[in-house]
Amino acid sequence: MPRVADQSKKSIVRQSGTGLYDFLPDGVSFVSQKAFNLRQLYFPLCGVDAGSVKSAISPRLSGDIKFDAGRYLTKPVSIEDLRQDMRNFFCYVKGRGIVSLTSGDGVDAAIEAGMLWHKLKRVHKDAGLEIEALNFVPVTNGNIELMRVTVRNISREKRVITPTFSLPIFGRALAHKQDHEHVTSLLNRIEQLPYGVCVKPTMAFDERRHKANETIYYVLGIDSRGRNPAGTFPTAESFYGEGGDVEAPEAVTDNRAPTALPKEKLDGKEAVGALRFGDEALAPGESRDYLIFLGAASDRKGMVKAFGQFNSTVKYDKALEENKTYWAQKSRAIHFSTGDPAVDAWMRWVSLQPVLRRIFGCSFLPEHDYGKGGKGWRDIWQDLLSVVLIEPKNARKVLADHFAGVRIDGSNATIIGSVPGEFLGDRNAITRVWMDHGVWPLITLLLYTNQTGDYDILLEENTYFRDAQLSRANDKDYSRTADDAHWLTDQQGGIYKGTIIEHLLVEHLAQFFNVGEHNIIRLEAADWNDGLDMARERGESVAFTSFYGGNLLALADLLEDLSSARGVKEIQLAAEVQILLDTLAETPADYNDWKKKRELLIESYFPSVQPSVSGERVMVSIGEIAKDLRAKGQWIFDHVRRYEVVDAGQKGRTHQWFNGYYDNKGERVEGMKGGHARMTLAGQVFPIFSGLANEKEIESIIGAVKTYLWDEGLGGLRLNTDFHVEHYLDLGRAFGFAYGTKENGSFFNHMSIMYACALYKRGYVSEGYNILSSVYRMCADSGRNKTYPGIPEYFDSEGRGHYHYLTGSASWLVLMKLVDVFGVRGEKGDLLISPKLVKEEFDPQTGVASATCPFAGRKVSVTYENPKKLDYGAYKIVSLLINGKPVEIDKGSANAVKIKRAVIESAPEECDIKVVLR
Repeated sequence: MPRVADQSKKSIVRQSGTGLYDFLPDGVSFVSQKAFNLRQLYFPLCGVDAGSVKSAISPRLSGDIKFDAGRYLTKPVSIEDLRQDMRNFFCYVKGRGIVSLTSGDGVDAAIEAGMLWHKLKRVHKDAGLEIEALNFVPVTNGNIELMRVTVRNISREKRVITPTFSLPIFGRALAHKQDHEHVTSLLNRIEQLPYGVCVKPTMAFDERRHKANETIYYVLGIDSRGRNPAGTFPTAESFYGEGGDVEAPEAVTDNRAPTALPKEKLDGKEAVGALRFGDEALAPGESRDYLIFLGAASDRKGMVKAFGQFNSTVKYDKALEENKTYWAQKSRAIHFSTGDPAVDAWMRWVSLQPVLRRIFGCSFLPEHDYGKGGKGWRDIWQDLLSVVLIEPKNARKVLADHFAGVRIDGSNATIIGSVPGEFLGDRNAITRVWMDHGVWPLITLLLYTNQTGDYDILLEENTYFRDAQLSRANDKDYSRTADDAHWLTDQQGGIYKGTIIEHLLVEHLAQFFNVGEHNIIRLEAADWNDGLDMARERGESVAFTSFYGGNLLALADLLEDLSSARGVKEIQLAAEVQILLDTLAETPADYNDWKKKRELLIESYFPSVQPSVSGERVMVSIGEIAKDLRAKGQWIFDHVRRYEVVDAGQKGRTHQWFNGYYDNKGERVEGMKGGHARMTLAGQVFPIFSGLANEKEIESIIGAVKTYLWDEGLGGLRLNTDFHVEHYLDLGRAFGFAYGTKENGSFFNHMSIMYACALYKRGYVSEGYNILSSVYRMCADSGRNKTYPGIPEYFDSEGRGHYHYLTGSASWLVLMKLVDVFGVRGEKGDLLISPKLVKEEFDPQTGVASATCPFAGRKVSVTYENPKKLDYGAYKIVSLLINGKPVEIDKGSANAVKIKRAVIESAPEECDIKVVLR
């Protein structure tokens, strides 16, 4: 596991034991002596927003540089491509041969990295040189990746070197890695500049509609004395030659001099940004710096401006410090202090991950090679959890804007673009919907209203998304074209807008009636588990039916909170929504008759709102709506508890758990099959999380999960048991994956954390802590998982981490650490202090633990003092001070103290709260 390096050591700290890295004294940067030999390891570099450079960089400086799916400076890189060199720096050493920054074994190679910068240092003893490269994307210009290469003579004799930097330039779209790669190279117009190489293809190649290209791609350089390169090798032919390659280019191995190439040798060629710098004679101990600029611009003026912005070591160093400061602040917006500095340092990286996902989306890193940009519906709402905690004022508009992606049939656009109001029905133009998508907006909005007390947002109006897809992907409007506006209209042709609370009602009410033959909500294209994608006709998701049930009850509470906070007794709804509020009618639907429930949706509601709504609005009593929602939510709870409990059915094993799914044959998925227990973790999480499961059922689930899903060898929870099938074509692709990978039995951190969250929420603190600890131990076992600090999407059966950085696990972990574990959270706008810390989470010497977060416009730091080092359940809150002033507390409320929002708002910008536990 990682450790924090000795504070007294200023140089690189050697790794001890089997771990991959050690944290440095700043409590966030780290160093690794082992990473260089892990070719599939990667680290993210990026600018501050989604339109900036997005880079992946490996220990050997492989990894691509891009802006979006249409603009790649380098060839797109998937995980296996990391084995090939990308950025490289060669030195032809007179009388000693050639050394390379990235080639060879990992002897005398060290990686150091921080937020968000990456350094590689190589020592070539035989050549007497040390070469170091430090890369980052400046926060003041997101169109460029900067690189400084330092060459130092570590011998006792003079060394004469001929330095060369190289980077292959792709200069086109992601699609052209496989499609028309050679053809698109013919579009290249390459130019040799005094300070580097630039490429401007004539067109953006797309057989649907070619366009003139407006992007210039460039590789530029200058040395620390302000001198331009001696020349360039701008094409693959001129640099690699006929017999060379990226590791041994003939221009370097033969020490060829660069020349200016004629136009016919430049146009239509594959480009390389190979910069030859002038010969240098380095005395012992002397060094030389080379600044490299890797980027793109919309015109030559932008390229020249970027070059001038950073073309000296002083400017570079200033930009690097700005970079470190910016990202450190981002990672410390919410931070924790416990008795373990390594845990605290790890959480700094976890806290940064939601920010990275807002920039990268779920694309543009080597394992995330299935995306084309944009952000998924589920992803955006879960990532907004951290935005709500950190920047609630900024979150408000984003929250409200995203409701425009909801369709009137209760489904939604699946992709949210980078421009506000930009939505796509599906990334791959497939007619489909995910049945779980409706639950996430309410979860995020509930957090927002509790953190801010802002109930007015519920009455804000927004449009509904409209495309060719109708009736939750069961029908299609063939009259629509791609150029049609993407919003719902009324029958008079006007744009229809409904309140956000109406959007939430539509999402949940439509799904209540969207049931299959077991009276469970239909699985459709999949739920949270995208791998359950082959049961569209008869599949059903008990797991998310439970979630919807809990949400219906929470939505009823939210409406009543709105009524109390704003004195609102009625809300305005589209007249058609009353069809789904069936208990308000003279003859309510029979919820036990699944066919009639579904008929109400398909034959009554859908025809009334498609292709347009009437435009008629009605005022409906909040009390009546809340009553209807509670009837539906409670019916779900009762139905699932009555019909969906399964057991081991084995002698001596009395564990019971909930069935999570029905497959495309209408057969129950979980229980005992062929002598093997079939269980999914999701099927247990949401009955607990939603409030459906009672104490006896929760305790039985905990026992069953421990028996069937806990892996003693690796010390973690698997997503499901081994179903012992080669494939499961009646449920989903997941079961074609090797067991222990991705959605088939891996250690899927997102669901493990949601399981812990559910346990904390229901008061099972010790059990929840054990699950969180298991996730941390697997993350901290870096020698096994082969990832840098943070939390990956999952670990496989060998304990290796996959899909690092861009995972919803991070948002949920930060949320539950702050809200559930440290118990610092909003409640209807006020601040509630209610810790659920176990004794291991306090400093073993001082008994102190603390959390810092934004709240009510203040930086709030809550410090818990537990002098007797008591465990959860044994301590009570005995005193509370705000900036040193005692606050009277209700002694009858042992573990929860509410502080009025006005008290926090009247405090200084930094609000320190001390809580004494005894």
